[in-house]
Amino acid sequence: MFRTLSLAAAAAIFAMPAFACEGVTVSDPYFRTSGAMARSGAAFMVLNNAGDSDCQLVGARSDLSSRLELHTHIQIGDGIMQMREVEDGFRIPAHGSHALERGADHVMFMGLTHVPEQGDDVEVTLIFADGSELPVTVVADNERTPMQGQMQMGGHDMSHGASN
Repeated sequence: MFRTLSLAAAAAIFAMPAFACEGVTVSDPYFRTSGAMARSGAAFMVLNNAGDSDCQLVGARSDLSSRLELHTHIQIGDGIMQMREVEDGFRIPAHGSHALERGADHVMFMGLTHVPEQGDDVEVTLIFADGSELPVTVVADNERTPMQGQMQMGGHDMSHGASN
């Protein structure tokens, strides 16, 4: 009987799908809001892909907010930048990386359940097109300044007009 269960367990393991994005790791994750009364915030990090195939980040979820979207900034004219949802997500090239950073691509949290304090952990699960998921702990850091070369968001309202 033990041998039968062992063979069945082994067969089940080999039948599990192989996820192409299992080689994705995260470096330098952090979260910030636009202030103590914020209803939205954003997560930033670098996604590193050690795998042989490109990966596509297509979504995220967290108990911290009612809705998460993948966003980017686009120039709409006269030096004005506007955030927009990127429905197709972000490609992380094989043996490469993709930065989620201020003023560019990021994970947008809308309808925050509460505003994390400086140093609090924020749990988020990244979702990839191949069905794989990656839980990530990001640290709330509203004191971080943009790295050299990144644009500042200035007084941009991160609410996107969301009613959450």
